[in-house]
Amino acid sequence: MKTTGGTDDQKRRAGESAAEAVTDGMVVGLGTGSTAGFAIRAIGRMVDAGADVRGVPTSFASRELARECEIPIVDLEEVVSGDDPGIDVAIDGADQVVLGEQSEAPAGTLIKGGGAAHAREKVVDSAADRLLVVADPTKESAVLDRSVPVEVLPDARATVARAVRAAGGAPTLRRAKRKDGPVVTDNGNLVLDCAFGSIDDPASLARTIANMPGVLEHGLFVDLTDEIHLGTNDGVRVIEP
Repeated sequence: MKTTGGTDDQKRRAGESAAEAVTDGMVVGLGTGSTAGFAIRAIGRMVDAGADVRGVPTSFASRELARECEIPIVDLEEVVSGDDPGIDVAIDGADQVVLGEQSEAPAGTLIKGGGAAHAREKVVDSAADRLLVVADPTKESAVLDRSVPVEVLPDARATVARAVRAAGGAPTLRRAKRKDGPVVTDNGNLVLDCAFGSIDDPASLARTIANMPGVLEHGLFVDLTDEIHLGTNDGVRVIEP
């Protein structure tokens, strides 16, 4: 379910543009995916040049890339408790993003979870003072219509699937590509990709899915985005929802 499309140059422009918001002394949420990876590498170059920046990874993959870039890693619990000011900014990608142009859905509404990291991504992104979304034009849409990834407890797979069907969705267990069996998240859970067609009211659907027993988290991100950095062939569009 990882999304494809967009050129490396478009993704690089978006990631590096968002990374410009990072300044000395910040704690940064490090998103997951190829476009967020360009932001992580840009932050790594800042650290190499002497900047005091710490990162909170959203997945095993972003943690490994942060280590490769020699970005000091800090635990989420450490930065949101005690006297620590928390996460200053999170930079994360999207599988689909509404820009608000000719759309009834609020600008900045996202579908995430192509990399099955959406549970921790949502925790980190919502804990940040600001969320900067990085994307290429293939992720832009007037309406959310991709399948919504839903992370479920393994024992709840069947009951959640039934609840999704009752809500008008079509659930499919995500299968691993390089091994037999399903995708298992960093949290040890399974992922149902749930097709609802065009999602006219993401906030309502988000509440419906969240209330299903056995659901850990879903990939609808509503009212979290502060800026969208959309990399194009000749620059970056910065949109404030």
